[in-house]
Amino acid sequence: MPPDHDIPGRALRALKSRPKGMTITELAKALGVNRNSVSKHLEVLQAAGQVDLQLVGNAKVYSIAQRVPLSAFLCFTKNLILVLDADLVIVQANDQCLARLGRPKEEVVGQNLREANLPIVSSPQALAVVESLEREQVITDIRYRHENGREAFYQMQAIPTTFEDGTKGCTIVLEDITDRKRYTQNMAFLARTAIDLVDLQPVEDIYRYIAEGLAELVPGAYAYIFSYDAADRQFIIRDLAGEGFREGLTELLGEGPVGLSLPIGRIFDPPYNQTPHSVRGIQEFVLRPEPSSWSLYDLCFEAIPREVCEAILARFDIQTLWVMGLVWRDEVFGMAGVFLSPGKGLENRETVESFVRQASISLARREAAEHLRQSEARFRGMIDSSPFGVALIDQDGRFTYTNRRFWEIFGYEPESKTTAIEWSRRIFPDDNDRLEAIRAWQSDLKRSAPGRIRPRTFVIRSRDGQKKTILSRAVTLPDGTEYVTCEDITEEVQTYRILLADIADLRRREQELLIKDRAIACTQRAVALLDPDGVVTYANAAYLALWGYPTAEEVQGSHFSRFWERSDELQDIVRTVLDGGSCQGEQTGIRSDGEAFRTDLLGTPIVSNDGKVIGMMAAVTAR
Repeated sequence: MPPDHDIPGRALRALKSRPKGMTITELAKALGVNRNSVSKHLEVLQAAGQVDLQLVGNAKVYSIAQRVPLSAFLCFTKNLILVLDADLVIVQANDQCLARLGRPKEEVVGQNLREANLPIVSSPQALAVVESLEREQVITDIRYRHENGREAFYQMQAIPTTFEDGTKGCTIVLEDITDRKRYTQNMAFLARTAIDLVDLQPVEDIYRYIAEGLAELVPGAYAYIFSYDAADRQFIIRDLAGEGFREGLTELLGEGPVGLSLPIGRIFDPPYNQTPHSVRGIQEFVLRPEPSSWSLYDLCFEAIPREVCEAILARFDIQTLWVMGLVWRDEVFGMAGVFLSPGKGLENRETVESFVRQASISLARREAAEHLRQSEARFRGMIDSSPFGVALIDQDGRFTYTNRRFWEIFGYEPESKTTAIEWSRRIFPDDNDRLEAIRAWQSDLKRSAPGRIRPRTFVIRSRDGQKKTILSRAVTLPDGTEYVTCEDITEEVQTYRILLADIADLRRREQELLIKDRAIACTQRAVALLDPDGVVTYANAAYLALWGYPTAEEVQGSHFSRFWERSDELQDIVRTVLDGGSCQGEQTGIRSDGEAFRTDLLGTPIVSNDGKVIGMMAAVTAR
């Protein structure tokens, strides 16, 4: 049997070939020694930290201890590492840890963790983990708030440690998970606000929600929200957030800040020439101790007195201002701003930008909904005021809307979800009339297409029993809804019938006049008709031939006296006849070529049905 002192080396070699470990019995059998000897040497190896022990039921399972050189562990990791002995005295710390703690190595090593008052690791939460550490590694998250108010998160691992001399201790490994934690928190915040902004009711104050959201994202900051009035090109303060911010501004301004208008819209004018795209991004302005570009007085476009602006900065210890436009699709809805104290930065910048973008979309959606509501109200008002009856019938043939004029025409309103068939029974009490109307409607619908108007006239019976002639114009909308207008044309139909009778009478009279006109035109006697001013309006063929004019146009429009030798005497004759008299006698006419000829002239007045003289007829016979 091999010597006793070689058992530890052989045991370690045997365990290396069995990563899952071996029991004492298995090792004794593998080494060919008794169990007591193996057990004794394993206890020594365990104390030296060369093997690990794990209880599986009643059996002790030993395996090779996984050991890392402490120097390599300390130097080649970005994590913060502290090594403690059994009494919690610090025996080692890596450079990353010393830098984060802000202490030199001499002030850290040799100090008791309980008494050192170190950031993070001396907190009650961290001490409780270390003091309760036994055999198993413990992992927990530590939340720590720095003196400047900045919150940090660390994942702390407390690892049982065995030193080279066999003594026990503890290694603390701190991983800065602040960015990871904030990312998770910010994603949860954005997920929550996305749902909230969608579910926010129109009566709820969206500006208050945005301001409170900014205050939650940037603790300790002062936030404000402006809305934008495009018509007046003014920005209006809608809400504020931050401890005592509203009350302090009220005191300094002498009035409540909410509702105050500022002429910031001038940024879109020369010489600034800002655009919705340029104000969309987040911008930083350093306000104290010396403004980097614009002062608060400048940013308010001098609407707030300079001394009040300085008092605001001093009262709330403001150093910087972060501003971002509430912009969506090149439309400005407002502005969001965050004031920060000295030493504070905008840590959640990307999340702030995402939240403001969410708010911009919500404002755009809310404004679009308001425009739609106004448009619907305007449309409904227009339809309700329409001189025509209007009805909407859905694809199932049920009424979904009727206006006031529709009720007036028919005498009653269709109940909700009344079908067109049910409605036809009311307005067409006669079965034959109803069947004919339904067939006509269905025939028109079958031959038509969406967007094409289908006019049809029906004779219906209203609620009071009157028969009415209704002109219906139906059109199928793209969604299948039937849009129907109804016009009561009962009076128009009656008027039309009267008009037809009048037209027939006029045609009869016109025929009579035509006969008379033809009689005058065909007579061998020269005839001319004069208007009340003595101007020739008509001359028959015999008149034109007698005077030698080839066309009537050469005669019409001339005063009758033009065609006679003694024109003054003819003017007197015309006046006499137009005054209701008559004349007959011999006169000398002048042909178109200047030749004189003798005639007999008969002038008689033309009198209307009411006895008024409306012209003169001159009949001329050559001698």
